[in-house]
Amino acid sequence: MRQVVLALGLVVALVVPLGAAQAAELERWAEVDVAPGNITVSERGHVLISLHQFFEPNVRVAEVAADGRLTPFPNPLWARGVSQAGEGVDTVLGIQAAGDLVWMLDNGMRGGQTPRLVAWDLERDALAHAIELPPPATVEGSFVNDLAVDVEAGYVYIADPAGGSDAALIAVEIETGEARRLLQGHASVVPEDVDLLIEGEPVQVRRPDGSLQRPRVGVNPIALDADGEWVYFGPMHGLSLYRVRAADLRDTGLDDEALAERVERYADKPISDGISIDTAGNIYVTDLAGSAIGVIDAQRRYRVLAADARLLWPDALSYAPDGHMYVVANQLHRSARLNAGEDVSEPPFAIFRFRPLAEGMVGR
Repeated sequence: MRQVVLALGLVVALVVPLGAAQAAELERWAEVDVAPGNITVSERGHVLISLHQFFEPNVRVAEVAADGRLTPFPNPLWARGVSQAGEGVDTVLGIQAAGDLVWMLDNGMRGGQTPRLVAWDLERDALAHAIELPPPATVEGSFVNDLAVDVEAGYVYIADPAGGSDAALIAVEIETGEARRLLQGHASVVPEDVDLLIEGEPVQVRRPDGSLQRPRVGVNPIALDADGEWVYFGPMHGLSLYRVRAADLRDTGLDDEALAERVERYADKPISDGISIDTAGNIYVTDLAGSAIGVIDAQRRYRVLAADARLLWPDALSYAPDGHMYVVANQLHRSARLNAGEDVSEPPFAIFRFRPLAEGMVGR
């Protein structure tokens, strides 16, 4: 299969004529000593990050202060792994604040735990939900990664890149805990044969036999629009963004074939880890190869919004009540997991922010 290599210069030349649009200004908001995973900002202004499992942190989730101080979230007991009593989270990447609840997607991969969806109530400072995601919602090798919370409908939509060919979406009804695996193996969720190069080097993993492999990761970025109508998603290693109506994901009367017919290819995108949508329909995209933030406008046109050499693996985005979009840069390509077994990351790790083109939805 033909391989495609993304380079920032090529992307810019193809989609952004010089002077065609004003670039966003990136502000380095904070630096942390431990690599962040995903980020969310609550309506109360709490900046919360998961700590990326590829760096094996002691704390799984933390609140960040502007001076870089980390406070275990929701408390030291819950943030440091699962206790014998079952309290705590094992391995969190996806995190999203929605109202007074902070939703954490625990993939369970460090301790061999069943993946689960955990919600913490900020008002009561107490556990609100703990929903396990056993088979058939998950499969062997599931890596539940990111999520989109649909407060109005009472659902959470999850991206599971799994092993690539068995990637899928998962729709979880909050009240009942029912979880359904959807679109497994569909073109909209499985990876394309595209290489990711960052800082001039290919991202590679070392296999148990010592050989090197360039990974292909399935569905990862996922977001719900402001009206709760469309769920946008796509494979990380993929050059297309797709969408499907949230109501169709919730419709138990649709089988996979019927649901697949309702999936729409929406726009071009670069290899990307996270997305966020504002109230004007602009979709912000983390451009891994380009160390950039891109945007797909309401006319489905992609362009680079901000490029900065300091954006080393821009992983995830979140809109905040202060009017900024926050983004983490976690140097994931420098981790031993994605650098042929050698960790060459250079702390501190940066959290940036910028003004989006329009108001967003807090927490997303």
